[in-house]
Amino acid sequence: MDNTELISIWKKQNAKIEKTLAINELLLKELINSKARSSLKSLIRLKTAGIIAFILYLLFLGYALAYALSNYSSAWNYFIVSVAMIFMVNIKGLADYIKHLIWTNHINYNGSIMEIQQQLSRLQISIISHAKTMCLQIPFYTSFYLSDRWFPQEVGYGYVIFQVMLTGSFVCFSYWLYRNHKPENLDKKWFRDLIAGSGGRSVIKAMEFYKEMEEFKRDEKYTGL
Repeated sequence: MDNTELISIWKKQNAKIEKTLAINELLLKELINSKARSSLKSLIRLKTAGIIAFILYLLFLGYALAYALSNYSSAWNYFIVSVAMIFMVNIKGLADYIKHLIWTNHINYNGSIMEIQQQLSRLQISIISHAKTMCLQIPFYTSFYLSDRWFPQEVGYGYVIFQVMLTGSFVCFSYWLYRNHKPENLDKKWFRDLIAGSGGRSVIKAMEFYKEMEEFKRDEKYTGL
């Protein structure tokens, strides 16, 4: 058997190997796509339920705000400012949930792994941004019940100090949460748990599936070398 025949046989075997690897890669991608879809179904359910909850909550806040404005007196000032701020934050929250639902339903699983990862990464960053914005409403839940008819002139210094400390602590806590809502903290369990309620866990799980695909391709390239 001369060198020409050996080269021909080697090329045929190499073509078969490459075809097998390509099939394996395609099957693996289909499997990962299926796992990712399954993981993101819970995100779709969460966002759908969240949209309904946001709408109901905004209707309640809107009614309360309209009532306070239609029966306005200075006694409503704390309530109006607090509820208006909560209302605006939740309007943004509703818009985010609608956007996330649209993005999740329009992920192109027929695209490349990189394209899918980019779409998931965009979704993940937006979820973090959403959770970050929602932190801004926290302090206003400590002030909506106040009224200038009795606060601070008709309460003792003890209650005034308590109220200032309560609102101040919630402002500090809100600021701390706001500052720490960033992608750099995704490697920390407490942060992943924090954004889980906004759907972050489902996206992280889906992204981990595609990391398996990257590892497979790296191993394939290494084996090919």
